[in-house]
Amino acid sequence: MGVTMALALLLLALGAASVTDAERNRSYKQGDSVMLYANKIGPFLNPTEVYEFYQLPYCQPTGGKLYKKASLGEVLEGDRLVTTPFELKFRTDVKDAVLCNKTLSSADLMKFRDVVKQDYYFQMFYDDLPVWGFIGKVEKEWQTGTIKFYIFSHWDFDVSYNNDSIIDINVSPDPLRVVNVTTADQMDVQFSFTVRWRETSVPFSRRMDRYTRYSFLPQHLEIHWFGLMQAGVIVVMLASYFSTILTRVLKNECKRYSRDDELCNKPAEAGWKYLHGDVFRSPPQYNLFSAIMGVGAQVLAMVTCALALGSAGIFHPYDRGGLLTACVVLYALSAGIAGYVSGRHYKLFGGTNWVSNVVLCTCLSTGPLLVVFVFTDAVAASYGSTASLPLGTIGVLSLIWALVAVPLTVLGAFAAKRTQAELEAPCRTTETPRPVPPLPWYRTALPQMILAGVLPFWTIYIELYYVFASIWGHKVYTIYSVLAFIVATAVITAAFVTIALTHSQMMVEDHRWWWRSFLCGGSAGVFLYGYCFFYFFARSDMNGFMQTSFFFGYNAVVCYAFFLMLGSVGSFATHIFVRRMYRGSKDRDDLLCKEPLKEPLLGKQAEEGQALP
Repeated sequence: MGVTMALALLLLALGAASVTDAERNRSYKQGDSVMLYANKIGPFLNPTEVYEFYQLPYCQPTGGKLYKKASLGEVLEGDRLVTTPFELKFRTDVKDAVLCNKTLSSADLMKFRDVVKQDYYFQMFYDDLPVWGFIGKVEKEWQTGTIKFYIFSHWDFDVSYNNDSIIDINVSPDPLRVVNVTTADQMDVQFSFTVRWRETSVPFSRRMDRYTRYSFLPQHLEIHWFGLMQAGVIVVMLASYFSTILTRVLKNECKRYSRDDELCNKPAEAGWKYLHGDVFRSPPQYNLFSAIMGVGAQVLAMVTCALALGSAGIFHPYDRGGLLTACVVLYALSAGIAGYVSGRHYKLFGGTNWVSNVVLCTCLSTGPLLVVFVFTDAVAASYGSTASLPLGTIGVLSLIWALVAVPLTVLGAFAAKRTQAELEAPCRTTETPRPVPPLPWYRTALPQMILAGVLPFWTIYIELYYVFASIWGHKVYTIYSVLAFIVATAVITAAFVTIALTHSQMMVEDHRWWWRSFLCGGSAGVFLYGYCFFYFFARSDMNGFMQTSFFFGYNAVVCYAFFLMLGSVGSFATHIFVRRMYRGSKDRDDLLCKEPLKEPLLGKQAEEGQALP
């Protein structure tokens, strides 16, 4: 217990320390040496396929290359900051400084030709400010049709400063100093650079604004506002339906049932009122249902906290892994929520095998991510990419899971076991399940899942492009408050749609609502994964086995988490609605509600004669 709490506190400190150093104002004097770190190289169209800078035969520092200590999030993103021979002293102009004279062998020239053909770029950091450039260029002679490959051998750095702070940096190649590497087998190349400093009035606190301008361009702001309005309209329409039409329908149904009884006209048993003996029956496979409800609650808590931190301005552009570090911390610390919610549902349904519930909850929480990670990491390692995690990082993640996430899951389940929880059902459950009448095809699970998933997905559809362009591209997403609102509308929409479909389902005497509500609520995750295919093939130019593996593998994990989150929301909201619907009925005699349910029906009894919808 003490080790778990200590590591939990350590993770909180790690999350708090994930704020980038770029927000710390460093003061320099003229002539002070400021290191320019090289981070990574890779094909511009495949942002995940990244490699170490010195995999290309560039000039190395005189004393040897040194790696900057990386945070957990930086390693997860594939960042490997290493020293370079560039000397960019504060407020000191440099004219045509020579880095080195290098003899490129045939193998070196082959590497350069390959990376130029694939449009490789490099990323560097200067005082924690990112700077990008391309390795070379491809030119085609129109007269002969010959394709030539050139590498850049000279870079011009333009650096801005305000008093004693570095504000901005840009790099551009000299188009007159290029080296033709098309056919040569060996050549001598001189690498050089120029530095020019200029003063600016931009304060240090606003030096990151240039990286956020993309999201706030007028044409993009209009799209964001349109997405917000669309999501808001959908929520308002569903709320109006739920609060007026659906409530009026329920009241009319209750009055109709009461009037029939008063006139001694016994109606045929039809509608939701006559499902009182089965509607609160424990669902089939209640152990699995409890576990996915717990994991869904964990994902909801993690997403809520991450979006709250983003909306508060904790994550800054190019903070090198701050968001990933926070997600790891939140995942570990929210494991107790998964254990508690899963254990509470398991107890409500009468479960007794607590070990199996905890193990199942842990596997559902970590298993899919582990499978995808093992596969993608093996692919990245075969490519020699820095996206492959070092053994030390894998060990740290394993310790976080084993010493924090798993114990907190067990503690949550233990707390749920000790609670005096009862299934607050206003009606007694019969021992024999009521047979479900034959239903038309459009009332089966799959069509209702499709119908239920459209609206929640539509609320987030517009914003998805910007999120994907940030994660799987080179754009920067900073308006987390907009994303938080969009996700909140998706959650509310999923709850409303699931409730409406459950009511419709019960009107045709289908009492199997537990699993159906979860599947309908989470079906937007299936639509989200379908959008991944659309984005990959129609909106991006990504290619290659490694990039494809990372894109579809990790997006599958995200969509799985989204499915569990919305599914748990839909099922929980439906549970509240169903309980209030039956509790609000005035005709308690007909509903056999003279005695409340004191003990839940055991899962074994509940599963007799039932199957998943």
